[in-house]
Amino acid sequence: MNGWRLLLTRPVDESAALAQVLADVGIFSSSLPLLEIEPVPLTAAHRGLIAHLDHFNAVIVVSKPAARLGLALLDQSWPVPPTQPWFTVGEGTAQLLRDHYLDVSWPAQGDDSEALLKLPKLQQAVALPGSRVLIMRGEEGRELLAERLRQLGASVDYLPLYRRKLPLYPPSTLAERVKAERLNALVVSSGQGFEHLRQLAGQAWPELAQMPLFVPSPRVAELARLAGARTVVNCRGANAAALLTALREQPGPVIQMP
Repeated sequence: MNGWRLLLTRPVDESAALAQVLADVGIFSSSLPLLEIEPVPLTAAHRGLIAHLDHFNAVIVVSKPAARLGLALLDQSWPVPPTQPWFTVGEGTAQLLRDHYLDVSWPAQGDDSEALLKLPKLQQAVALPGSRVLIMRGEEGRELLAERLRQLGASVDYLPLYRRKLPLYPPSTLAERVKAERLNALVVSSGQGFEHLRQLAGQAWPELAQMPLFVPSPRVAELARLAGARTVVNCRGANAAALLTALREQPGPVIQMP
């Protein structure tokens, strides 16, 4: 497994944490963040959702950026937070909420919407008559989750807290990094991360598309295949443990960009 030389594309802090986990098991990685978090201005209606947070039967936080920004709003409006259950799709995001002494649950197996929807505690929350669910997220995403919750009878509101944008890089940055550091695989953590990867790759994408690409879910895997990626590995999760498992199961690296 030590033959892997990975390009990491998560936001700066998350890439640094993942790089350390990889280094601990002898895997080389190079970080080129392709997702920059930018808070979005809140409308009066969105501030009203926080002001009336106690009206919701459940709160779902879809990412660490959503957790950090949502908790800052919570601190401003609620010295003592309401006692409804909170939910996340991953343990890392959950830990941020636990540090604020919130009642948070997350799937033990899988870190996607499908796994989250199977949680008995969430099912109990949305089964209540007139149940309301608040989803803290970026400007978009988790539409399937909201759709399924509505099918279960819940009313769903979104609280958009940030947008992810592609940092400014010279056009040749990605291809030059892969060559200079002899990288032999790419890692993305979301569909938007993949779209930014392809955008920055530009004319080098046909070559980069020959490299193994590690993705977090079937949805992102399908996006990558439709875009021409030749070897797409679904890690079945976006966390470090899922990536390590996929690396162990995947045959050793044999393809490098010339």
